[in-house]
Amino acid sequence: MSTNQSLKNQIKKKNNGNENTPQGYTIKQLMNADSVKKRFEETLGNKAPQFMTSVINLVNSNTNLQKCDQMSVISSAMIAASLDLPIDPNLGYAWVVPYGNKATFQLGYKGYVQLALRTGQYKNINVIEVYEGELVSWDRLTEEIELDFEQKKSDKIIGYVGYFELINGFRKTVYWSKEEIEKHRKRFSQSGFAWKDNYDAMAKKTVLRNMLNKWGILSIDMQKAYIEDVKDPNEQLSEEDNEIIEAEFTEYQDSEETGQQEFPVE
Repeated sequence: MSTNQSLKNQIKKKNNGNENTPQGYTIKQLMNADSVKKRFEETLGNKAPQFMTSVINLVNSNTNLQKCDQMSVISSAMIAASLDLPIDPNLGYAWVVPYGNKATFQLGYKGYVQLALRTGQYKNINVIEVYEGELVSWDRLTEEIELDFEQKKSDKIIGYVGYFELINGFRKTVYWSKEEIEKHRKRFSQSGFAWKDNYDAMAKKTVLRNMLNKWGILSIDMQKAYIEDVKDPNEQLSEEDNEIIEAEFTEYQDSEETGQQEFPVE
């Protein structure tokens, strides 16, 4: 049987001396760590098991995430958990995406809408694509826009329009042309991974995030989500996140995987 110290030494060798990032362990092994379970349970309560299963399923279905440091996956998932948002990519609330050899958290436009509605300050909030022929006029000064959905000529998207109305009557409308979206993407997208597979959703998020950040009412959760969403991916795996796995390793046999052994953190 391997001792705790020998396991630590194995991890140290795998990580060039960094014991705090157990690369080489699967997401399932790390999720079975008591300290990781505790963090998710403290954050999500009885919803923790379902969320943790969704993290495992996400990694198992994404070969790019499998190549990432699995602790960065957990750290990114923890951000989503703290905002009580699902990470199922099909839902579009929040994503865990690969950035080099690390995973990073990205908030979806539906996540921004959800967090805004939770504040109780928004009467209406939406963002939609504008197709060729639908835009009649747009006044940048007064922010008055006229759309005629009956005049749609094709499925070509020419821009995106965002709108919200607060319960106090304040309203805001913004319009971004496709060219403005492209300029933003080329300037700020660091990996391009999310844009490649989810261009429409990322464009909508760009419009909505910019609008809310400038003119919306931001709750504490919305401020936190915005900060994490625009943060450099290299900064997301913080020292606080690494502390999740600072503990003793214990060897045990996984009954579901004959012949394999997992080493959870306690």
